[in-house]
Amino acid sequence: MGIELPTLSLVVISAAIDSINPCAIGVLILMVSVVMGGKGSVRRLLTLGGLYIFAIFLTYLLAGLGLIYFLASIPLFVAEYLALVVGGIIILAGLLEIKDFYWYGKGFSLQIPSYFSNKIHKFSKNLTIPGVIFLGAFIAGVELPCTGAPYLAIITVLSLNFNFAAFLLLILYNIIFVLPLVVILFLVAGGTKISAIQNWKEGSKGYMRLMIGLMLIGLGWLLILIANGTINFG
Repeated sequence: MGIELPTLSLVVISAAIDSINPCAIGVLILMVSVVMGGKGSVRRLLTLGGLYIFAIFLTYLLAGLGLIYFLASIPLFVAEYLALVVGGIIILAGLLEIKDFYWYGKGFSLQIPSYFSNKIHKFSKNLTIPGVIFLGAFIAGVELPCTGAPYLAIITVLSLNFNFAAFLLLILYNIIFVLPLVVILFLVAGGTKISAIQNWKEGSKGYMRLMIGLMLIGLGWLLILIANGTINFG
């Protein structure tokens, strides 16, 4: 079966919005700052940054495959009800993200707990090859339950009819997901100041949450329509 255009569009748009991930971007900026502050070479910067990004990509991909395998093992009628529940959870996550656009820091938020944030800052200063690989995997594992709602929605959609085309879509999602990190890494390697990227990140944080929130509400509602048979991508 070929890739259905609506599914392809859904994956690309979801991944593009999900890729504006404040946590992964923030840690990359911190790590780059440490490398440049220590007078590290551009080659070292690209090597460590590339390993960090690849570790995030691989961890997210393997986690996605594991979740799809789990969902595929569930009887179809149970999976359909589960998709309805997941759709509702994703809509709730979207509302929380929109809440943070207007009232950031008030009430419950979808963010990494401070305990893990402190661990991430500590690990980000271990600039060895094993250290940055572990850091990327650790960040991917920690942020998946906190900020992985778009990914969960796509995984649920793909699991309803998982085949080789769906596997390629999963890979595409993860490539798009890490693409901003690749762009930032090459911008810094090309001479862009860290402070400029940091200011952009801080200035865009609220709008990132608003975009993610609106997209999550749309994704959750779409997942509910797919689960009850109103929409069928084939």
